[in-house]
Amino acid sequence: MTNSFGWTVHGDGKKIAPGAVVAPEERLSWGRTIGIGMQHVVAMFGATLLVPTLTGFPVNTTLLFSGVGTMIFLLLTRNRLPSYLGSSFAFIAPLTASQSQGIGVQAGSVLVTGLALVLIGFAVQAAGRKVIDAVMPPAVTGAIVALIGLNLAPTAATSYQSQPLVATVTLLTIILATVAGRGMVSRLSILIGVVVGWVFAAVTGNLAEGTKEAIDAAPWIGLPQFHTPEFELSAIAIALPVLVVLIAENVGHVKAVSEMTGRDLDDVAGTALIADGVATSLAGGFGGSGTTTYAENIGVMAATRVYSTAAYWVAALTAVALAFVPKFGALIFTIPTGVLGGATLVLYGLIGMLGVRIWQDNKVNFNNPVNLTAAAIALVAGIGNLTLSVFGVSLEGIAWGSVGIIVAYPVMKYLYDTFGEGKGAKYYH
Repeated sequence: MTNSFGWTVHGDGKKIAPGAVVAPEERLSWGRTIGIGMQHVVAMFGATLLVPTLTGFPVNTTLLFSGVGTMIFLLLTRNRLPSYLGSSFAFIAPLTASQSQGIGVQAGSVLVTGLALVLIGFAVQAAGRKVIDAVMPPAVTGAIVALIGLNLAPTAATSYQSQPLVATVTLLTIILATVAGRGMVSRLSILIGVVVGWVFAAVTGNLAEGTKEAIDAAPWIGLPQFHTPEFELSAIAIALPVLVVLIAENVGHVKAVSEMTGRDLDDVAGTALIADGVATSLAGGFGGSGTTTYAENIGVMAATRVYSTAAYWVAALTAVALAFVPKFGALIFTIPTGVLGGATLVLYGLIGMLGVRIWQDNKVNFNNPVNLTAAAIALVAGIGNLTLSVFGVSLEGIAWGSVGIIVAYPVMKYLYDTFGEGKGAKYYH
């Protein structure tokens, strides 16, 4: 059965058979799809609003363009690649560094970075999937996906430790709903866990002081603030290295979704980069922060086995609507760090395990010293969040781990095949 929007209803629209998944072009009943879409909103909301809060950008404006950017992404990828485009954490350092120059200058650096990403996307698209296959074989993509998730582990642990009792209640609720729940209880385990955790925090007095006053003070309706971009070379130079992370996250997202859905989506990698670049440029053009594919939402898909792009349209439209409702943003900001710690402990771990699954499903041979050494270095750089400055720009673990393995792997493979024990060998996995 196909609806007027082009999505085929999965089965009876109510249940997912064991081992089955809801494909991007499918959907469950609209009630269930809306519920899952709302769960995606909850998953991305805290992180998406955290970036503008730290960098001085208008929160509602950033939320608006994350929703608009997601729609652009879905349109350009023709609903083949489920993804939510939230605020990129990679922009925090450069935008903070240029914060004293004003939002206009910050926005200009975001816009230029987005345009550069569009150009890179066209280059990848023109070169074809062979570039992806050559630069990012399973040994490399598995490591990148794994380190993107595991790089966030300290954040989850820190949040968990801040309110261990609240975090534990949240975590146990998610686990119980996931493994013992049926139907939508299992599919909405993250959302259920967050709600139960928030209620528990409220009952036990673990909400931040002034929570009620903050919610009451926020207006129901409010227009986002727009800013005209200004262009300063120094701010642009600081922001451009973010491209490394955006490329890694987008390509990693393509690989992760390919693995989860059992489909080869390499041909969409260039389009994904173009789409994220357009979304980032648009956001920067009006005073919003840059966007990227969101790891939190990969975790939701892994937990629910629902990859329907219909759910992402729901999430995007909800984000746009909520951009005009400051009171909802105030409510989301009241979610205690312990609740976020319990939820992200699951979500970030699921992302890390997706990388391991890529290795497993592609039978990556770790008896091969190239695979073993390259992955080992990349993972430790990512998990340890190796942070080094280059020309005054601080790059963190995801950038070093991703770039390191992308650059080092072909060099190591050449040396191994030419001079080492791999000379004449017939296995490279």
